[in-house]
Amino acid sequence: MTAQSAPGTVATPCDHEHLRELTSALERFAPCVDLVDEWGSRLAAVLTGGGRLLAAGNGGSAAQAQHLTAELVGRYRRDRGPYSAICLCSETSSLTAICNDYPPEELFARQVEAHGRAGDVLVLMSTSGRSPNLVAAARRGRDIGMQVWAMTGPLPNPLAEASTACCAVDAPYTATVQELHLVALHVLCAAFDRTLGVGVSRTQRGGAGSCA
Repeated sequence: MTAQSAPGTVATPCDHEHLRELTSALERFAPCVDLVDEWGSRLAAVLTGGGRLLAAGNGGSAAQAQHLTAELVGRYRRDRGPYSAICLCSETSSLTAICNDYPPEELFARQVEAHGRAGDVLVLMSTSGRSPNLVAAARRGRDIGMQVWAMTGPLPNPLAEASTACCAVDAPYTATVQELHLVALHVLCAAFDRTLGVGVSRTQRGGAGSCA
């Protein structure tokens, strides 16, 4: 039996249907895997060269942005040195001050302007790709010469257009997009560590295998 939904809405997938949606999206996810694997290698060059990563998102994506920075300041799997990574959505005093004194679109953009430098990396996560505060942050980051990497839902969307590169998950449900953003985040971190020689990868792009 299929659950009924109100006219004009899409029913939320439940139980095994949720897994079928995820499996279907995974079949279209290979281009994102290749892209974020490349990001991990590029990020290693930036951070070992004295650069930093900034990350931001709203709601569940804010939690994932914080997850990413924690993996870099701490560690992903094996021990290594810490690297500079700042989650802009965790700066509660800055967030409330900016919201109080400036337009809401400045929430992350002002922090990007304060902390970002040419050549640094800005990772912005949005399931819709339409959050005005993230689009403004992307534009500000590009203005100061940052590499702006977006993780979004389906294309086209404004955040993808404002960024220098985008991992766009082709899935109709927010939950599915968030789940695959987490996969992308872990692929990025594994590639980062592999580039640094932390653990030996037995995978080849486009092939099967595992990381040691």
